[in-house]
Amino acid sequence: MTGADVLDDFKGRVTKDGIRIHDDAGFAGMHAAGALAARILDDIAPMVEPGVTTEALDQAIENMVNAAGAKSATIGYRGYKHASCISVNHVVCHGIPSPKTLKDGDILNIDVTVIVDGWFGDTSRMYVAGNLNRKAERLIQVTHDALFKGIEIVRPGATFGDIGHAIQTYVEANRMSVVRDFCGHGLGQVFHAPPNVLHYGRAGTGSVLEEGMFFTIEPMVNLGRPETKVLADEWTAVTRDKSLSAQFEHSIGVTADGFEIFTLSPSGKFHPTWR
Repeated sequence: MTGADVLDDFKGRVTKDGIRIHDDAGFAGMHAAGALAARILDDIAPMVEPGVTTEALDQAIENMVNAAGAKSATIGYRGYKHASCISVNHVVCHGIPSPKTLKDGDILNIDVTVIVDGWFGDTSRMYVAGNLNRKAERLIQVTHDALFKGIEIVRPGATFGDIGHAIQTYVEANRMSVVRDFCGHGLGQVFHAPPNVLHYGRAGTGSVLEEGMFFTIEPMVNLGRPETKVLADEWTAVTRDKSLSAQFEHSIGVTADGFEIFTLSPSGKFHPTWR
């Protein structure tokens, strides 16, 4: 889920832009939470097949969270009732699990956030039900690569505008569009915090990255135009032109000389062609 919420009573250092700076204990906490979220997304991968409902996938995810002794960050969040968001085809983000079955060729993003000892692990990735068509394959690849173009920028002294610029430049060079209406966010011992991490922008603008910052990078990329609309359920965001959309998300920590990814797939299933 995207955007920033009101901060809690964090006692550590906070930058002038309201961004929290974490210590080594924070990195350890985020690695534990991120590892669980990533493992759950690995374990759900073999279940994504034509004929399966997104409701069934979500129930399996909830069972995995509970079995690990963790907590789902999304159940009860602003009234949301599920342990995941599952966004199919032209759904950009925040898709609500339902009894609708997946069809051959459907692409879907599954987004999971867990809480482990007070730390939030947040990640999402793309999956394919059955056979992947060429247009969807190219969209998924560009979105995946755009995420890592953004991550490669992360280091002390870079700016958040540098991250957005790298993503936008790559996506638009491939004649696709970056969604503007949703963004990444700070996290740690809170689900959403400053900064808002835009996936577009001008190099050299925005807050300067410092060691100890934690945030998500989670570009949403459309085959068509970037505009979205939110449906009457007040959660589901779709492309206005009904074009396909894809998203990948990692949780990142800024280190002294670069970055750490907290949500790496333990079994190499981050890309949907893992099979």
